Amino acid sequence: MASIRDHLQTLSDTFGAMRVLQRAGALDFKKPREVVKAVKRNETVGAPAAIVMHGADEYPDAPALTDERGTLTFAELDQQSNALANELLAAGVAPGSVIGVLARDHRGLITALNGAGRAGLRLAMMNTGFGQTQFTEVAAREKIAAMLYDEEFADIVDGLPTGLPRYLSWVDGQRPVPEGVKVLDDVVTNGDTSTPPEPESWAGLVILTSGTTGLPKGAQRGKVSPFTSALLLDRIPIPERGTMVIVSPVFHSTGFALWGVGTALGNKSVLMRRFDAEKTLAAIADNRADMLVAVPTMLHRMVALGPDVIKKYDLSSLKIIVIAGSALSPTLSEAVQDAFGDVLYNLYGSTEVAVASVATPSELRQAPGTVGRAPVSSHLALFDDKDQRITENGVRGRLFVKNGAPFEGYTDGRQKQVIDGYMSTGDMARFDESGLMFIEGRDDDMIVSGGENVYPLEVENLLAEHPHVADVAVVGVEDDEFGTRLRAFIVRSEGADPQIEDLKQHVKTNLARYKVPRDVVFVDDLPRNPTGKLVRRLLPTGPLT
Repeated sequence: MASIRDHLQTLSDTFGAMRVLQRAGALDFKKPREVVKAVKRNETVGAPAAIVMHGADEYPDAPALTDERGTLTFAELDQQSNALANELLAAGVAPGSVIGVLARDHRGLITALNGAGRAGLRLAMMNTGFGQTQFTEVAAREKIAAMLYDEEFADIVDGLPTGLPRYLSWVDGQRPVPEGVKVLDDVVTNGDTSTPPEPESWAGLVILTSGTTGLPKGAQRGKVSPFTSALLLDRIPIPERGTMVIVSPVFHSTGFALWGVGTALGNKSVLMRRFDAEKTLAAIADNRADMLVAVPTMLHRMVALGPDVIKKYDLSSLKIIVIAGSALSPTLSEAVQDAFGDVLYNLYGSTEVAVASVATPSELRQAPGTVGRAPVSSHLALFDDKDQRITENGVRGRLFVKNGAPFEGYTDGRQKQVIDGYMSTGDMARFDESGLMFIEGRDDDMIVSGGENVYPLEVENLLAEHPHVADVAVVGVEDDEFGTRLRAFIVRSEGADPQIEDLKQHVKTNLARYKVPRDVVFVDDLPRNPTGKLVRRLLPTGPLT
């Protein structure tokens, strides 16, 4: 009986996704030959390459991307991707091999995404925050057979085996090009731009997890259904043939997914190698951008510019801001919409489960900080510590997700826990009486202090409301009396001088006494990875001096 129910749910999800894709303009089911062509390309060269190939067919002269070196049309990006694919094959990189890319957001990274698929190679997108040791370990684990990297990361890739084909994906001109290393610009300018032989099947993609608790794991995907786009398009009205400014890293799942779906709709992507709050405002204004893709810490810095700076730029074209990657505090949720209008969409998901839920602007006004509701084909469930389903509103539980974006396991062979087809996210969550979901923190972040359970995110969100607090992190540290006590790390607001007792009283007034941090430490900045996630293991938990 369960299999019949699952089959009916799959049919319902498929038809629901088809309606969303038709409505959004992503697929036209009145033209079945085009749909079949898109599906076949997806299966052989992968979604990134198929998307650009479609754009080159349909609107070759339309802009595909803009970076600090100018604009590439869909036809130009298509030809350059072919040139890279042919170069890799000529260099002896066998189809099915894994190549790596360590690059910031620019044309080189997008060319690598496309060229790898066309050559039948699996691409591992490396984190620009890597140190040399971490990079070398991940590269060895993923069995990298060729490497593309930006010049600034030359020292990091030094540990790769001698003789491995290497390509500079971006050249700043700060150092000579090493002997035996080719420059991607030369490859795409002088190389063979003809369409390479079509692979039998897409070799897949490896997107690394955030690595906030240790060495980043490789989440592999060898199949991406075109219907996966519906997870985004169902709740986010991504425009057609518009412009997106993407400052969230494309090497991570959010930036990658929004780039892919937006490009499939013919949008131009404006990419920036390094985030700068005011330059992002300028990019939106100069390009008349419809959409911004960012992470919460970036929006925090944009809001902190203040109304006098923000109003210098014409942001009237901006209709959508999509954020993901780390928790959105209620305070920041309200501040963003007050500054830029009701245009904020809070996307919740992960590298493993893809898109789980999305909060719309009206939902964020109703319940600031919520992650909203599940889009079409996504299904959410809470389970307790005994793996029993939780159905009551307001009860915290472990969040599990089931949707149409299959996760094939980590490249080291490990898997996430699965219950009744639902995969663990590693997060705690609850639903309110109207069905909106709230993330309560990581299930392994829970602190037991004096026999009471405390989730740091609740305390962090409350402290973030204090006008003298610009950023905050709360962790547990050992305590002889209570077992564990709370320690808060506070980044002061500009010009503010908060007093420790005032901050403690702020928590005591709003939460139970055992949730008041015993320690308050002022710091200049908090350790966050490129997607804005707090790296708690880098915060000092030893005795205070």
